[in-house]
Amino acid sequence: MIAITSKQFKDDYVKMFEQVYAYNYQEGTRREQFEVLGSLIKKYYMKDWKKTIEAYKENKEKQVYYFSMEFLPGRMLKSNLWNLGLTSVVATGLAELGLDLDEVAEGEVDPALGNGGLGRLASCFMDSIASNGLSGHGNGIRYRYGLFKQKFIDGYQIELPENWLRNGNVWEVRKENKAVIVRFGGNVVMEQDEAGNLYPRYEHTRNILAVPYDTPQVGFRNGNMNNLRLWSAEIPYGEEYLFRTEEERDEVKQITEVLYPDDSNYEGRRLRIKQEYFFSSAGVQSIIRYFKTLEEDWSLFPDKIAIHINDTHPALVVPELMRILLDEEGLSWEQAWEITKKTISYTNHTILQEAMERWNIEMIQSLLPRIYQIIEEINRRHIEKKIPLYGEELTYRTAILQDGQVHMANLAIIGSHSVNGVARLHTDILMEQTLRDFYIMYPNKFNNKTNGITHRRWIHIANPGLTRLLDDVIGEEWKSNPDELKLLKAFANDKEILKRIEEVKLANKKRFAAYVKEEKGIEIDPTAIFDVQIKRLHAYKRQLLNVLHILDRYNQLKDQPDMTMPKRVFIFGAKAAPSYHYAKQIIKLINAVAELVNNDQEMKDQIKVVFVENYGVSLAELIIPAADVSEQISLAGKEASGTSNMKLMANGALTMATMDGANIEIHEAVGNENMYVFGLSNEEVQSYYENHTYHSRNLYEGNPRLKRVLNMLIDGSIPGLHDEGQDIFDSLIKFNDEYFLLKDFDSYLQAQRHVDQDYLDREKWNKMALMNIAQSGRFSADYTIQRYAEEIWLLHPRVAEAKS
Repeated sequence: MIAITSKQFKDDYVKMFEQVYAYNYQEGTRREQFEVLGSLIKKYYMKDWKKTIEAYKENKEKQVYYFSMEFLPGRMLKSNLWNLGLTSVVATGLAELGLDLDEVAEGEVDPALGNGGLGRLASCFMDSIASNGLSGHGNGIRYRYGLFKQKFIDGYQIELPENWLRNGNVWEVRKENKAVIVRFGGNVVMEQDEAGNLYPRYEHTRNILAVPYDTPQVGFRNGNMNNLRLWSAEIPYGEEYLFRTEEERDEVKQITEVLYPDDSNYEGRRLRIKQEYFFSSAGVQSIIRYFKTLEEDWSLFPDKIAIHINDTHPALVVPELMRILLDEEGLSWEQAWEITKKTISYTNHTILQEAMERWNIEMIQSLLPRIYQIIEEINRRHIEKKIPLYGEELTYRTAILQDGQVHMANLAIIGSHSVNGVARLHTDILMEQTLRDFYIMYPNKFNNKTNGITHRRWIHIANPGLTRLLDDVIGEEWKSNPDELKLLKAFANDKEILKRIEEVKLANKKRFAAYVKEEKGIEIDPTAIFDVQIKRLHAYKRQLLNVLHILDRYNQLKDQPDMTMPKRVFIFGAKAAPSYHYAKQIIKLINAVAELVNNDQEMKDQIKVVFVENYGVSLAELIIPAADVSEQISLAGKEASGTSNMKLMANGALTMATMDGANIEIHEAVGNENMYVFGLSNEEVQSYYENHTYHSRNLYEGNPRLKRVLNMLIDGSIPGLHDEGQDIFDSLIKFNDEYFLLKDFDSYLQAQRHVDQDYLDREKWNKMALMNIAQSGRFSADYTIQRYAEEIWLLHPRVAEAKS
């Protein structure tokens, strides 16, 4: 923690503001007030950052480098203040200056560095690594525009550039002295030196300068300051003449311009490969350079360095580490391969075979000729070694090079010592189905690490009302040991505490309702059930099932206006990938249904639908504390884990869940009585796949209530729909409903009726909310990271003193 008085802070703030802008702080805009505050906080912690880095090097501590295509940190001001122990001092000081911390914090822009769960998980992990006192750093790309800024025009998603760096990023530090060169294209000729050893000679390569921007990752009140290093692509100094045309210069910018460029065409896929190699190569070069300063033998590399690849996007780390060890450091293949495998570990984030990355061999050959040579040799040796043990059929199914493509998951598995899933069911499916061939070969590599969230952001910061309540009721130990939240169970029958939980929730709902009124002009009743589904728009996540329920509820209320049921506000937040046509059609449908429902006077506000634009971390911090129901309704066996389920649970929302991903472990924690379970099991889904006995048209014809809802997609009942309604209808009936929405429909409606009944019993509902909060501590990312550190990375905390 940083020791500073409110008076010193005020003096420092006023002085710095005037030095930067040459006028009084009261004349500044919100952005200017934030920029100065951020710069001042950074000044306060720079000493600890430098001290941590020096300690790692001096003690030659083992460090883990977490490679991820995306990070989604959210606004960092409040997180940094909280972890530094400065929140109260700064809030008080600003108030005495006539400023409000919450308002000043609005001057910070959400970094557009991620898409959804994958990127947010990476950022939760960065926070937990530092807060656990572990030496670990992030490695990724500094996107100029990030994913995209989502706008709705006539209900359709429109993608706009998210220019989040327009005014710079106060937290980052550009490190030109740490820049490296990344090579693309050209030719590679293998030549012999005087000793007869082969070495590569590169010709006509296109060299790109990778410049790192470092952002400290502040540990929770322990003085530990790790690093998030994001790379920006630039033209190398003195080589501007080689990039003569605007098109050539644009090619360099594009590498770090947007997250997940459209890969539905050749150029988009080529750019994705460039991005993946760019940050993989830059990160590995940076690590190698650091290791060499330790002056240790290369055999000790895995004892000092762990590299973790988050999904397959950084899988090129494997051949890149081999390239440097072979070509630049002169190690033998056997030495280099042993080091590489012992150093690298891999997290798989998908069950879906179609989502496993595969890149055209010709693309890799032309863009990365030396890397392809190394992949080819890894593949050849793998096949040569495994055929005698497992036979040709099994061995060739695990080959990296198949059907003209480079299989990135296969490369990651073969080139690493650990492969983990992110929820128990997910890991079981990987071992039994998706990666079964590899599990037969490498059973000891596979393990499970159920995802986690950082309660520091998702309760401490996002929900200060609940934080104060918990502090009053169970003390403050839960802040550094989230499992202590279980102490709250002792108050499950305390009517006063249950009432306070309801009051905190209502205040958060009023806050979100005010936002909706201001931003969308929609009035929503804070006493209604806030039913929330916030996640990436994908067919398997089944936002469409939620919509079918809304339409059914609408029909029931039209038929029986005097039905007794609580009001409900359905809240969606989701982006669809620009090339994902079907997902974008579902967005249009949700917005069309919102128009229908919200403007029907006969509804008397019994149902409202709110689809927030440009969903991201800051909106999540507003929505999650206000949620009553958490929609986790993916088809069983499709969602790897989920983390919104954990965030919503921790804030007292009740989970509407299929037995999928981490929902199973949440169910084990809270039991049937404190969540709503419905739908097919994974085993039942697999049985349908194997027996081909699912016929969605039979369900459509045999269920009048379902048929009525589906017909609304095509009979003009929903104004504003064009081809979307017919296409969605066809996906469910003509193309046999790939994700079994119609099979789960009745079960889903029954579970929703139970929600209505329980919500009317306020004491019962609040008790259920309390039990969810109390059991959420086990899903802390702090514990997840401890398991990674102990079982995969072999890291030990450097900070032993208690966090306070």
